[in-house]
Amino acid sequence: MGPFDRHRSSEFSMVRTVSIATILALGASLPAWADTQPKGEADTEPAKPAPAAASDEGTPKTGANGPAPSQTAETGGEERENATVVAPDVDLKDVAPDPAAPTSSASAQGKGDDDDTTAKADGDDNAPGTSTTEASTEPDSDPTLLPEGGEPELVLIDPVEAPKAESLVMLGAEVRPGTSTRLTWQPDTTMAGLTTPTPVLVLNGAQPGPNLCLTAAVHGDELNGIEIVRRVMYTIEPENLSGRIIGVPIVNVQGFRRGSRYLADRRDLNRHFPGDPDGSLASRIAHSLFTDVIQTCDMLVDIHTGSLKRTNLPQMRADMNRPEVATFSRGFDEMAVVHSPGSEGMLRVAASNAGITAITMEAGESTRFQQHQIEAGVNAINSLLEKQNMLNRLFVWGEPEPVYYDSSWVRANHGGILNSDVDLGDDVVAGQPLGTVTDPITNAQHTIRADEDGRVIGMAVDQVVMAGFAAYHLGTAAQAPEVAE
Repeated sequence: MGPFDRHRSSEFSMVRTVSIATILALGASLPAWADTQPKGEADTEPAKPAPAAASDEGTPKTGANGPAPSQTAETGGEERENATVVAPDVDLKDVAPDPAAPTSSASAQGKGDDDDTTAKADGDDNAPGTSTTEASTEPDSDPTLLPEGGEPELVLIDPVEAPKAESLVMLGAEVRPGTSTRLTWQPDTTMAGLTTPTPVLVLNGAQPGPNLCLTAAVHGDELNGIEIVRRVMYTIEPENLSGRIIGVPIVNVQGFRRGSRYLADRRDLNRHFPGDPDGSLASRIAHSLFTDVIQTCDMLVDIHTGSLKRTNLPQMRADMNRPEVATFSRGFDEMAVVHSPGSEGMLRVAASNAGITAITMEAGESTRFQQHQIEAGVNAINSLLEKQNMLNRLFVWGEPEPVYYDSSWVRANHGGILNSDVDLGDDVVAGQPLGTVTDPITNAQHTIRADEDGRVIGMAVDQVVMAGFAAYHLGTAAQAPEVAE
């Protein structure tokens, strides 16, 4: 018997108890047939719903609209492949077990949780019954509440139930409220035996709320986001969460394994969303991720870094022309916001077009783990969770960062060795030297200067550059542009 069926059974018992108590209070007696009915038959009718409920491993449950997606029959090849199983409740901080290892411990833990649920349910159901019975035997102290005869009037009030968290069904698994688990997303795009499963971390809170998705390493060499997702999800307990957090720390596993920004076919995955099931390899992978994971989201934070040999100040890239995105972007503590509509094919653009509130987080540079950038990203997401009422925790807010409604790149006009005079986050004025390019053959030096007032929100690390190289990214126009009426 599942938790839902135990609740219904307890609910029926409570109603039956109250009904008998009411009859006795009115001086009535049970009908004559109650004594002549064969033993056990009186409980036969209310117990009918029980066979429809299933234990976690037994007969499928049946809802009001027929079998749920998880109610696939045990027989049949295609149906068996699409069967939904109950995901084990695991501590995401623990080392993931070998997928081939038995899961007896997880099963035992689940059983224990069910027993606790039963005990709690029984206690909750007994309390209202007892309270109602006592109330029917004691007159109210206020005589104005009594009927003319002076006898107490029994009034049964239907309880108002608070919204309850629901199970999340995705990737062939049911993740129950108040649990956390590891799932896998695996696009069917590679040869048999060479598939690349991608871990998907799921926290389903004990209280209802929105679905927040965190994605990282869409570009396989951008590492800071992997650690940001891990730290955020490993420090939250499901019982303290309202809503769900779905994290995909390494979207582009192919690129991650090769230390490459791109997929195996040299395509940029972040230019192919929402994808095409009949398109290129990148389009098929994008379609699979978007269909299986992203469409589950209400909100999305896609985490990136600067491209090769470039670094970014921790910042949000958001389309501030979308009111819901503009509001969403202000939930991140101490992180600048750069207005950017984005380009077609980007994950956040495709998500926004699908009705999902989406932004991109930029933090640091590729191929490295940078603690300062990682901490900034973790703090920003934790503040977002607090702002969205998904976590109830004390969060000390810093000074709000500005929104940059425009930005521009300052380019080198000569080739040579770049040495910078400014750092990320520096405020600069027009004409200020930003760095110097030195020709190693002639020793000629060429100064790169800011062409307008702004703030350094991105820059190239010191390296050999060629003429036309984009060296410094300046955020400008920190005020919203005036809109013509």
